[in-house]
Amino acid sequence: MTVTRVSRLAPLGRSILALTIAALGAGAVAQDAGEPAPRGTISIPENVTIFGKNDPNNRRATAIVNGDIITGTEVDERVALVVAANQGKIQPEEMERLRLQILRNLIDETLQIQEAKAQELEVKNAEVDQSFARLSQQNFPQNPKAMEGYLKRIGSSVDSLKRQIRGELAWNMLLRRNVHPFVNVSEEEVKEAMERLKAAKGTEEYHIGEIFLAATPETQAPVYENAKKIVEQIKQGASFSAMARTYSEASTKSVGGDLGWIRLAQLPTELAGAAQGLQPGQLVGPVQIPGGFSILVLIDKRAVLTADPRDAMLSLKQISIDFPAGTSEADATKRAADFATAIKGAKGCGNVGEVAKTIGAQVVENDQVKARDLPGPLQESLLKLSLGETTPPFGSIQEGVRMLMLCGRDDPQVDSGPKFEDMMSQMEDDRVNKRAQAYMRDLRRDAVIEYN
Repeated sequence: MTVTRVSRLAPLGRSILALTIAALGAGAVAQDAGEPAPRGTISIPENVTIFGKNDPNNRRATAIVNGDIITGTEVDERVALVVAANQGKIQPEEMERLRLQILRNLIDETLQIQEAKAQELEVKNAEVDQSFARLSQQNFPQNPKAMEGYLKRIGSSVDSLKRQIRGELAWNMLLRRNVHPFVNVSEEEVKEAMERLKAAKGTEEYHIGEIFLAATPETQAPVYENAKKIVEQIKQGASFSAMARTYSEASTKSVGGDLGWIRLAQLPTELAGAAQGLQPGQLVGPVQIPGGFSILVLIDKRAVLTADPRDAMLSLKQISIDFPAGTSEADATKRAADFATAIKGAKGCGNVGEVAKTIGAQVVENDQVKARDLPGPLQESLLKLSLGETTPPFGSIQEGVRMLMLCGRDDPQVDSGPKFEDMMSQMEDDRVNKRAQAYMRDLRRDAVIEYN
């Protein structure tokens, strides 16, 4: 891949499902970043003959990493976290592939914990407990103890999540000692980056997620079939970010495949063409590119350094009516039309409450609604309204009919771009990430691993 990817270190404190999958990819980074190690030439004949066959019944569910055992139970508990994050929408035929990926990720996590111990960097139990308690409080604010019940209910455990937290803390400690002090970004580099950003003002930027699967000419066919299965799972409701953290071979797997905001010119030609016509939320792929296949999702798009109307803060009044049980479609359509006529006749937000009373409608007010948080069709409709105007009626016979009246709008300020300090921090993060990838690659290369 020729795309510049920025993978931030994952902070503790996100939602439980986000965190539980994030650690699956925390150490599994791409092999092509950072300073390249000296390499010899690997010679592979064109006509390959395999001597012997792998036993399909030998699942190798456990491993011994430099003497430390990864048990089948640990693999099962991590699988349970991923399945829960995908709301159970993982096909039976995908489970073995998922187990193998999780085992690889657990091996990386074990190497990180071992390296911290070897360098006498201690992750104290109290730190792990505090992080776990913070997650519990965030996800179950009324009853933090409910976290333990939740983990047990889905087939995981407190120990599994705490080990995951320990791995993240150990890795961050190693990077703070061995990587961060040696990363420098000059003021000139930051200024050049900011000038390039200003020069691009008004051009479109795309917020894209990617799952990248590496392939050689010999492995193209099976990798393509694998990519198609991943696409189908996402279309059936599986989380794109969860699938990226589990299967992607790009460095962005640790952040759910998130490439951040980029211009299409930064993508390989094949991906730029595929992404050109996408609307937010749409998926495309697998797309063949040099080195493998990519699956893309368009998260959002915007104009560089230009105010986005969708960031406007709206003050709305929602007026709604319900239909009695047994209402026919014809009666509902007529009543919805009468309802719309009456509300439009209110002539503004000041009088809508009185009008609503006369027709038995309910009014709810909210003056802190961001336009982009609303469904697409409502966004488009509301942003075209003047004060006191309403959207067309929407709803169903079962849920009733609603209209939204615009009572106020605070438009966003023009984005002046990131501050100098923020840009420098972003560039430093990028370089730290590349060094971290090389560090992890070295740990894998020197590891002694036995499979059971």
